[in-house]
Amino acid sequence: MIQQVTKGIKISVETSFEGTFFKNYKLHYAFGYQITIENQSKDSVQLTARHWKVFDALNNTEVVDGEGVIGKKPVLRPGESHTYNSGCLLTSPIGAMCGYYDMVNFTTTRNFQVYIPVFRLNAPFALN
Repeated sequence: MIQQVTKGIKISVETSFEGTFFKNYKLHYAFGYQITIENQSKDSVQLTARHWKVFDALNNTEVVDGEGVIGKKPVLRPGESHTYNSGCLLTSPIGAMCGYYDMVNFTTTRNFQVYIPVFRLNAPFALN
């Protein structure tokens, strides 16, 4: 498990390899990831947006921006957490992801970013 804390918000990531399949005459590698966002601060916060960079071993980079996570903008009071599952497709069996969440602190009304640590996406057969 990969973890990182930014301004009292802990991000934990677990990954899984889901398999391969052909799409548009090209082999793709499917990966899943589970992210837990835990509010260890003394203030209530809300996740408003996400920014991802997805890298693969063929030197392809995809940038993904969007509101919330899986259609939600969770509000986390102190001590609360939010867990969600998502995934991505790569054209190589090895890759990585990183990024950040845009959040707002309800006490100070300030926006801030919470960094998502780099996590690797590896198909088991690609490692030796």
